[in-house]
Amino acid sequence: MALPKTSSPFSLPSFSLLLFILFLALQTPLSFSSDTISANSSISGDRQLTSKGGNFVLGFFSPANSSKYYIAIWYKKVSQPTSVWVANRETPVSDPTKSELKLSEDGNLVLLNESKAQIWSTSASISTNSTVAVLQDTGNLVLAEGSNSSRILWQSFDHPTNTWLPGGKLGLNKVTKQNQRLISWKSSADPAPGIFSLELDPNGSSQYFIQWNKSVSYWTSGTWNGRIFSGVPEMNENYLNYDFTYVNNTDESYFTYYSVKSDSVISRFIMDLSGQIKQLTWMENSQEWILFWSQPRAQCEVHSLCGPFGSCNENGLPFCRCVKGFAARNETEWDLEDRTGGCVRNTPLQCSSNSSVHVEKDKFYEMESMRWPLNPQNVDVGSLEDCESACLNNCSCTAYSFGGGCSVWYRDLINLQGQYNGPKGGTLYLRLAASELPDPTSKKRTVSGDVAGVVAGLFVCVVIVWVGIWRRRKRRMIRAAKAVGRTLVPFRYSDLQHFTKNFSEKLGGGGFGSVFKGFLPDSTAIAVKKLEGLCLHGEKQFRAEVSTIGTVQHINLVHLLGFCSEGTRRLLVYEFMPKGSLDAQLFHNNSMVLDWNKRYQIALGIARGLAYLHEKCRDCIIHCDIKPENILLDAAFVPKVADFGLAKLLGRDFSRVLTTTRGTIGYLAPEWITGVAITAKADVYSYGMMLFEIISGRRNLEQTEEGKATYFPTLAANRLMQGDVQGLVDHRLGDDVNIEELETACKIACWCVQDDESSRPTMGHVVQILEGFHEINVPPIPRSLQILVEGLENINFSSDMPITTSTVSQVRSAAPRSSSV
Repeated sequence: MALPKTSSPFSLPSFSLLLFILFLALQTPLSFSSDTISANSSISGDRQLTSKGGNFVLGFFSPANSSKYYIAIWYKKVSQPTSVWVANRETPVSDPTKSELKLSEDGNLVLLNESKAQIWSTSASISTNSTVAVLQDTGNLVLAEGSNSSRILWQSFDHPTNTWLPGGKLGLNKVTKQNQRLISWKSSADPAPGIFSLELDPNGSSQYFIQWNKSVSYWTSGTWNGRIFSGVPEMNENYLNYDFTYVNNTDESYFTYYSVKSDSVISRFIMDLSGQIKQLTWMENSQEWILFWSQPRAQCEVHSLCGPFGSCNENGLPFCRCVKGFAARNETEWDLEDRTGGCVRNTPLQCSSNSSVHVEKDKFYEMESMRWPLNPQNVDVGSLEDCESACLNNCSCTAYSFGGGCSVWYRDLINLQGQYNGPKGGTLYLRLAASELPDPTSKKRTVSGDVAGVVAGLFVCVVIVWVGIWRRRKRRMIRAAKAVGRTLVPFRYSDLQHFTKNFSEKLGGGGFGSVFKGFLPDSTAIAVKKLEGLCLHGEKQFRAEVSTIGTVQHINLVHLLGFCSEGTRRLLVYEFMPKGSLDAQLFHNNSMVLDWNKRYQIALGIARGLAYLHEKCRDCIIHCDIKPENILLDAAFVPKVADFGLAKLLGRDFSRVLTTTRGTIGYLAPEWITGVAITAKADVYSYGMMLFEIISGRRNLEQTEEGKATYFPTLAANRLMQGDVQGLVDHRLGDDVNIEELETACKIACWCVQDDESSRPTMGHVVQILEGFHEINVPPIPRSLQILVEGLENINFSSDMPITTSTVSQVRSAAPRSSSV
């Protein structure tokens, strides 16, 4: 007899599925994907908190190249793992599955390691044990009362590590005397407190210092003037996206900032391993952090960056290298970007040796163009030889110099810098063990006469063979040289090594690579660029893209002669420009000042070159890095735009060019900040900023009067509105200036730097204006420059024209409402 059917809605398979789902639910922690830790939940293993808006995550985090784990907060929407706060910086755990972040019985948030020992706590004074920990969408972890979540008992924003997020404070609690400072990581794999820090002056002045080892200050922001810090005029550009606030009352002094476009811009300030404070912005289209601003601007200005006997060099990577006769104290630390431990001798000095065996005396190694180390001691002697003897006779003396006097250094040498041409440097004589510097004239017979004869015979044979090979190679290279101008020449790497004498004469370097001087066999001078930071293409694709660049020819564009592509080596060969770069002629050549006519023709030539790239090529080429360093001059001072097309050639997103500015906004259009698509108008903006520098003969962001910061584009815009442009031109030119051309150039520069790219002219229009075919109206002052005027009301732009409130009002009222050229 058949059994009657039941009325149950569940069949056996569906009931099993229900049990399986219930089992999974029980295995999922209550706090998973939640933003809150409460009394009955915790963080352990791969469990995490996620802020409500999905901006940040809290959990166990392990830095790259590390096997240790830390409780950290990091970005959820950023593909590169990037932490912004670390709880247990100095006490990592080895096994996150056995460690736990939870609320303790007294209400504090605590971290227990594998042995259940407490290694970190919020350590707040709490009157109730009913608390919750919440990860907010700002990246702030707060400990609040359970019954009143608005009453915050502790927050991570009050205890920053190396990162300063929008909304966070950086300052001094006058009641507790606690200084909220940023402290760099110890290395790229170790978030423990490093040697560099940024903090508010504890003595009460409204300025921030970057310090080395909490003892030596090597950069200051300048004092707060109500809108910006006087030493950071670039802040005014940031007003496009940030609101800055400085608070100073009886309880606290602090600085904070908020993002105007918080939903679209992910930005952070960090106290970096490099000893620089940096602002980084995440570019979603290129999936990378780009450097927007940093201080100190020059990497080698960081105090003791390379440690004892380490030498810093701005012209190559890595910045730090050990001087001759020394090696890294800890190679692993150097590989992890921590070079503050410096270098140690390969061979001890022999000065104090008590050995009965004769030991040759220490010698000195000559190092040219070096910045003097710290703490020189003067010795009263009259000659180079006496200065050397004074150092050699003191076992603690490690170096000396002689230039107008004798200076000696004892023990460790700090702050060395190579290829230095500043006022505090010259030739340094470094003391080394004699074995590090063998006498080149001493020769020892180590082979018998017969063996020497055989060797000599072999040498002759090798020379004969080499001469034959060289003659054939020379004929081939001459044919290649003759081909220059008709087609791109594919060079062999070994040939370029020969042409450049193994890349011995460096002309300069930038974001795309280093450039070296060389000569073809017919004595034609060339410039060879070694491409760096390369996103490797296949051989065929690389040749195709180089060929495209080679077809772009114009009198105001640097001519590409050839290329090299062997394995990972990628080099480009250009015509050599004997007058060097525009920045060298404008800012560094004191023996000859460019007259006004040359400057105007240079500005016109650059505009023609850019107009060709933008409007005459088959595909519009956006340069993305227009600045004086990328403008080269031939023997007749004809300007030629260099490095065009390299952004595409190197497989870089346009945003990558930001990294080449090395910490200064300089020539970047506002649209770089917002992350919108870049057009040719970004080059127009950069051209305008460069044109200001051609007019003044000085850097826009490096002009100071009586220690106060100024910004030339703002001064130029203000003077232009007043109809007084005579005082803007380089004072070295005197009265030998065409005032009509000067006024035209100032107007063009101001039009080019308009905040709205649609208001900027095209480069073709700029050419027509400079050639005199079109008139140009007085432009409105860009909003970014208006803000700068308002922020610098108390700062003198020059000794003869202070910016006052009435001046600002006059500028505002005089600015035309039209937004077209």
